[in-house]
Amino acid sequence: MSNTVIEFNNVGKQYILGTIGTGTLSQDLNRWWANIRGKEDPFLKIGDTNDRTQKGDSRFVWALRDINFKVEQGDVVGIVGKNGAGKSTLLKILSRVTSPTTGDIKIKGRIASLLEVGTGFHPEMTGRENIFMNGSIMGMTKAEIKSKFDEIVDFAGVAKYVDTPVKRYSSGMMVRLGFAIAAHLEPEILVVDEVLAVGDAEFQKKAIGKMQDVSKGQGRTVLFVSHNMAAVRSLCTRGILLNNGTIDFTGSIPATLDKYLKNEENVRKDKILHNIKWIKNTIKIFKCEINNTEEAYSVIKSDQNKLKVRIDGETSEDLTFDLMVTFKNKDGLPFATYAKGHYLGEIQHVNKGRFTISKEIELPTVLSKGLLNIDLYLHHPMVEFLLKAPDCCVLETEGYQKGYGRPINQETGGFIGLLDSHTNF
Repeated sequence: MSNTVIEFNNVGKQYILGTIGTGTLSQDLNRWWANIRGKEDPFLKIGDTNDRTQKGDSRFVWALRDINFKVEQGDVVGIVGKNGAGKSTLLKILSRVTSPTTGDIKIKGRIASLLEVGTGFHPEMTGRENIFMNGSIMGMTKAEIKSKFDEIVDFAGVAKYVDTPVKRYSSGMMVRLGFAIAAHLEPEILVVDEVLAVGDAEFQKKAIGKMQDVSKGQGRTVLFVSHNMAAVRSLCTRGILLNNGTIDFTGSIPATLDKYLKNEENVRKDKILHNIKWIKNTIKIFKCEINNTEEAYSVIKSDQNKLKVRIDGETSEDLTFDLMVTFKNKDGLPFATYAKGHYLGEIQHVNKGRFTISKEIELPTVLSKGLLNIDLYLHHPMVEFLLKAPDCCVLETEGYQKGYGRPINQETGGFIGLLDSHTNF
């Protein structure tokens, strides 16, 4: 007897850019006419791949295409890939939030999903009422929900607010309650997206421990999407690597993460400018340099204690902003952030027209030898982001021979404490 609980067969999901729904009336009529003649949907033959780095010629985009895999009962599957690879779309299809454009999915058992903050909650209802509503949706009786109620509330840590409407909850409280409901109402399949990153460190540890108990102790199946490679490595037994909407690799977790990290290291061949993921439409960037190079890879020498950042661009409006740089280890864990304007109130200003932003970031710590990933942001604190460039650059450190402060091992990462007014751990 097969123990397969999830099976994806040639699943694809196509979206039309700038359109809500299936498109225009004429497109729907063309689909209908093709269907009654036994022909293929004509719009499935067109469309660009899900590659955010390239400007496409078509409004039709395949967020996912030709997805085939099986999940056995008790598997803990980590789904990894860069931003926009199709991970969340895959989980939404699995959770029946959206339907596939092509292919079919076979599922054996009840699914509990935690896809984003507030998923499955009615904002006007209290925490107590939402617990019972979610349990009822999953087919549980009132008695079954009551037997789990105290355990859910205790795990989420919301006992004081359980009779308060969830619209008054913080995002962290909503995530804790949502995960507690999903994990404790005994689903056969638990689906968790990156949403756990909203919770604090203590809750993340509890959540990962609970998922381990659900999978190993109770033999239930878990699908977990995260950019936290350390969490994926410790929790999951199998991995699926998505790249531009298609499956790039499946296998053991060590092999999957090695493949993913090798793909990420190819950023060295790129330019920092090409790795800007989003920019405000009133701003143009002509050049971006880190460590005196436009290349998305550079080396920090052993006697170097400063990192230079330079951005040349043009704006159609006056800008007020802060420059923020985050240093992450190879597993994607942040261990240092430079945000002088945010913490010390030294906000920068540029006038309408051409501008140059130039900053020298002090590196006062003793860093071990290895690779660092860099996130670069321009934002007006508490107002809006102007530029987002996560994982825009890889820095290779030779290891500091000089310096001051406690040694920081980027292999393990961790928030260690404030070292000076520029760098926060």
